[in-house]
Amino acid sequence: MTTFSYPEVGATRQHRLPDGYHHLRETTHLGRGRAVFEAAADAVLDWTMHRAAGVRIATGTPPAAPGVAVTPVLARGPLRIAAPCEVVWTVRDERRAGFAYGTLRGHPECGEESFVVTIDGAEDVRLTVTAFSRPARWYTRAAGPLVPLFQRAYARNCGRVLRRTVCGSA
Repeated sequence: MTTFSYPEVGATRQHRLPDGYHHLRETTHLGRGRAVFEAAADAVLDWTMHRAAGVRIATGTPPAAPGVAVTPVLARGPLRIAAPCEVVWTVRDERRAGFAYGTLRGHPECGEESFVVTIDGAEDVRLTVTAFSRPARWYTRAAGPLVPLFQRAYARNCGRVLRRTVCGSA
């Protein structure tokens, strides 16, 4: 049995995020049409978006599904930060596709992050990254307000690379 590093497992599925955490919601317009939606959904669920955003995901990691363990690794030069997570929930229907993963022991933060692609009645396709988190390690506590800035930049980068991946434009 996995032990998540926070008690509010699954909260990114709800509209109201739990108190006591930094909250993030970042939405990027990806394009229009069913083909864009399907391509974006595939890229989110099979880790293509994460890899294109510069995050290392081990080869052979199965597509996002509840219970799938994944350790995204952020690397810059000699610095490597491993962030162990487990997929909490997934969705794939006619209008929404995506997943959330929650932090496990050893992650620099504690909380949850979701990546959901939607298509509306006008066929506009968007990626929304939603997260709640707080520092779990000495270095994320020491970084203070820089961590939420990094998280927002990462969420925006995910939107840009996903748009480029599915539409060929930044």
